[in-house]
Amino acid sequence: MQTAAGRAWLLMAAGDDRGYGGNSGYDDQIDAYYSWDSMVPNHKGLQVGDPIALWDKTRLLGVSVIEQIDQASGTKRLSRCPACRAPQITERKQLLPRYRCTKCSHEFDQPRVEEVEVTRYTARYDAAWTPLDGVLDAAELRRLQKNPGEFNAMRALDWAAFRRALLDKSAGLAVERVVGRLAQVDYRQGDHDVSIGGGFKRTLVRVRRGQRKFRQHLLATQGELCAFTGRAPDRVLEAGHLYSYARLGEHHEHGGLMLRRDVHRLFDDGLLAVEPSRARIDVSPQLASYDQYASLHDRPLQLDLRDQQMEWLTKHWDEHRQ
Repeated sequence: MQTAAGRAWLLMAAGDDRGYGGNSGYDDQIDAYYSWDSMVPNHKGLQVGDPIALWDKTRLLGVSVIEQIDQASGTKRLSRCPACRAPQITERKQLLPRYRCTKCSHEFDQPRVEEVEVTRYTARYDAAWTPLDGVLDAAELRRLQKNPGEFNAMRALDWAAFRRALLDKSAGLAVERVVGRLAQVDYRQGDHDVSIGGGFKRTLVRVRRGQRKFRQHLLATQGELCAFTGRAPDRVLEAGHLYSYARLGEHHEHGGLMLRRDVHRLFDDGLLAVEPSRARIDVSPQLASYDQYASLHDRPLQLDLRDQQMEWLTKHWDEHRQ
């Protein structure tokens, strides 16, 4: 069966450089979700389990894996050329007339505006998001497209070549995080081992169904509190499993802690851990040069732990410290 690693995408992030032509733009948050609609080329291509890379037309921003895609009906404000009615128009910053049609070259002051019905899509991928700002530049990314001459906002990416490029740039940790989140597109297929080339171990992967309820449970019992760093706004807190969800495939009532997003990533990678005999934070030497993390070393956690949580943290310690 084909795994998600057989398909990947290069996505243009929203902003002044996102080439959305005659439409009114998209609501993107690059470290959490990506939006598009049914008028965008390749709009049906993205699926749960697909690795993605976001860029801003000049450099790579980060990588992740799609874990959820929501869709809804809606309308879209579309600006068209008044001569040929094409939506491929550009707004000029200095020249007049203000607009120019890239299809028929007509120049005009005001576009023809209309509302059209569309299906809106939003892909969420914040669980595995890894920032890689500038690790690859625009020229390198274009060479990694499956179709080098493609100019769409959503472009097919050569996953194998992209993975090799990241490894060459010493971004192997980002590759491992993406690989660890890869999910089968069809939820009904259950669990599968995914064979990863280049010396990586075989990794059991699974879609995280029920993650939202798990987060709500932790928020209700622990509050807006990162267990490592203290109080933090709800929007930067994530529900961190103290065990490998991919191996167990279920949410345990006392098997998690609310963690700040960056702390969650570092905990999953084993760079932050909890020394079980004293319930004190242990910071890997790899983080010693970062004051905000180094200062956590040997501090107690910000809440009292249940016995089951301590058992999971002991297993995490044994995996990453022993």
